[in-house]
Amino acid sequence: MSNITVTHADSGLVPVEVARTARITPHMTRVTFTGPALAGFEFRGFDQWFRLAIGVHDDDRFDNLPDRFGIGGYLKYLALPKGTRPVIRSYTVRAFRPETLEMDVDFLVHGSEGIAGPWAAAVEPGAQAAFIDQGCGWKPVPADGHLLVADESGLPGVAGILRDMPRDAVGHALIELYDAADQQELQGPEGVEVHWLERDPGTAPGTVVLPVLAGLDLPVESLYAFAVGESAVATGARRHLVRERGIPKQNVTFAGYWKLGRTAG
Repeated sequence: MSNITVTHADSGLVPVEVARTARITPHMTRVTFTGPALAGFEFRGFDQWFRLAIGVHDDDRFDNLPDRFGIGGYLKYLALPKGTRPVIRSYTVRAFRPETLEMDVDFLVHGSEGIAGPWAAAVEPGAQAAFIDQGCGWKPVPADGHLLVADESGLPGVAGILRDMPRDAVGHALIELYDAADQQELQGPEGVEVHWLERDPGTAPGTVVLPVLAGLDLPVESLYAFAVGESAVATGARRHLVRERGIPKQNVTFAGYWKLGRTAG
């Protein structure tokens, strides 16, 4: 579930290729994309996200993909022959360098699980890809404080938000990981306290972060919250804030990036 509004950018389909990759933590691989089409990409920062097309078949094509990914674009994509149809996944822009036309994207890699993670771990420079910019989920309303809640899949988005939010912002960021070694250096405001939380690898996402959220002191009269990650993390955080804390629904942005037991779409 999600209440994030999809924004279809004017840049349309942006073809890119892999410049290089790097394993930045034990379970996170950073893929750097490049290409002249990035000159037309408008970087908005925060948790800016996009639909990414990656090749998983020898004959996959990128020249016949839709320019938008609304209902019509999705139907056009499904009509493409399966043997030439790239896989589409949603990802966050981790960093963009317009001077070199390079864009970093962080991929969570769980060994051989899924499609995009193993692709990122094995992809070679020169591999083709393409993406469609879908805007930002972070759309704060006037509030005294901010709250960010995420699991490891939401870490790239939360990292971008902390980097770009006003330097005088105050609040908390709760980030649950299944391996403490996946912590990253973040560039948040001094007034936003980052809580790194570790759950047992055999337990479900939200096992630690949701109880911590329930006991967290939020000494502000008004709050804007952003909760993303596995579906139970995002919806559980929203449910607690709205039902138990009395936070208005419009003050909570949430998105279930994936659901336990299901392949991410």
